[in-house]
Amino acid sequence: MKPSQIAKKEKNITDHVLMKVTEFQKAGAIALPKDYSPENALKFAYLQLIQTNDKNGKPVLETCTKDSIANTLLDMVVQGLNPMKKQCYFIAYGNKLQLSRSYQGTIAIAKRTGLKNIVANIIYEEDKFGYEIDPESGLKKIINHTQDISNIDINKIKGAYAVTTMQDGTRDVEIMTILQIKKAWLQGAANGNSKAHLNFTDEMCKKTVITRACKGIINSSDDSYLFDDNRAIESEKEDENKIEIGFEQNAIESQEEQEEEVLEIQKEMFNQKPDF
Repeated sequence: MKPSQIAKKEKNITDHVLMKVTEFQKAGAIALPKDYSPENALKFAYLQLIQTNDKNGKPVLETCTKDSIANTLLDMVVQGLNPMKKQCYFIAYGNKLQLSRSYQGTIAIAKRTGLKNIVANIIYEEDKFGYEIDPESGLKKIINHTQDISNIDINKIKGAYAVTTMQDGTRDVEIMTILQIKKAWLQGAANGNSKAHLNFTDEMCKKTVITRACKGIINSSDDSYLFDDNRAIESEKEDENKIEIGFEQNAIESQEEQEEEVLEIQKEMFNQKPDF
């Protein structure tokens, strides 16, 4: 397939998804964050997907089914993610395209659900570190963390922690030992042995603990951030609120008519569970 034909196919799919999203919004079937533009997100997704290949170096627009591409784009929109801000990536699993949410995307969603700020730090072997747990609330609090610059060594990391501050002022701490972090990395195909993990171990540890802290906030939240104060919708929750887009025959062109970071992620994260 020629590049122009690939671009035309992808444009047809993104236009189709935007049309469906608009229909769902009018019908009250979905609600998007007030600060999110599905048009802008889909426009950039269009530019990114043209450059995205599968593990064999073939364009995902040729090897992935059009339904999986459309539903991946819908998944992106429903979560309120924008690939331009590196909040998500598109990865081919066989002939199915799937969405991989980055830790930036996880933070973005957490901020919509009450997170005000999050800061992560590394604990090295010679650091003096202590924390306490409030017996009533169960929330953790850092008592002391003293670190000398000579302690900083990516080969001597004991753990990492992330301090979360919510909009109401509540603070909590997520703490992970290096063993817990490495076990999280084992969930991926790279097994923690990618160049990023080996050369920037401290930053990857921070990303892991940040992701874990934010997921706790997201998973314990409701959907109130999606709605205006005076707005309410009623919808039936079927199949865990998952909405899919299908293509009728001839809805898009037939097969014949039909950034360094993304390529690296596809090579290193193929068959990897997202975001550790």
